[in-house]
Amino acid sequence: APPPPGAPPPPGAAARLPTDGRAHRPVLLLHGFIDNRSVFVPLRRSLGRHGRPHIEALNYSPLLCDLRTAAALLGRHVEEVCARTGHGQVDVIGHSLGGLIARYYVQRLGGDARVHTLVTLGTPHSGTRIAPLLSAHPLVRQMCPDSEVITELRQPAPDCRTRFIAFWSDVDQLMIPAETARIDHPDVISQNIRVNGIGHLALAVHSSVAVRIREALDAADEAPTDGSGAVSVA
Repeated sequence: APPPPGAPPPPGAAARLPTDGRAHRPVLLLHGFIDNRSVFVPLRRSLGRHGRPHIEALNYSPLLCDLRTAAALLGRHVEEVCARTGHGQVDVIGHSLGGLIARYYVQRLGGDARVHTLVTLGTPHSGTRIAPLLSAHPLVRQMCPDSEVITELRQPAPDCRTRFIAFWSDVDQLMIPAETARIDHPDVISQNIRVNGIGHLALAVHSSVAVRIREALDAADEAPTDGSGAVSVA
């Protein structure tokens, strides 16, 4: 017979993992090209104060030279987090290049099975033309509009299950043009949120953006499973 409600588990029983009810999925934070995970300290605190206790900010090596390799490494980390926490899915928030790494994992490496919602902040979804001095780095070249990576991301992505939420700024000096930080793909469930007057680096640390990220994640949990939309955020 099963033990009465509230009774302690029998000796040797496996601990129950915290996935019951409306427990939030783990959140993984992935920084941009010229940052590290410390940029996410304010956002991490904001999410933690509002009911998302399991948050991890990842670092990738500055010596990394291929976005696809970073995406595969992200996939291994996602699998480890799911195994450790008992959750079947995670949410990912990626700033700039971090968002592109996460998108490649979702769209090209089967990560849509594990990522429920991907939030990107100032990510060059259609590629960006940055200063020639920076373009000497292989990762930066992969963010150019005519790169192999961007070409791959334009390809069909049938049955992609992940929700995409892209924050883009009208004053983002690294996104050329600014609208390249929007997601425009016919096969993905996407929402584009315009942010006015907040620069590229500030997207990851601005308090008003953090509020809207929380709102977007909460709304994604309640949204229907098809369609796309565009929202303007002042």
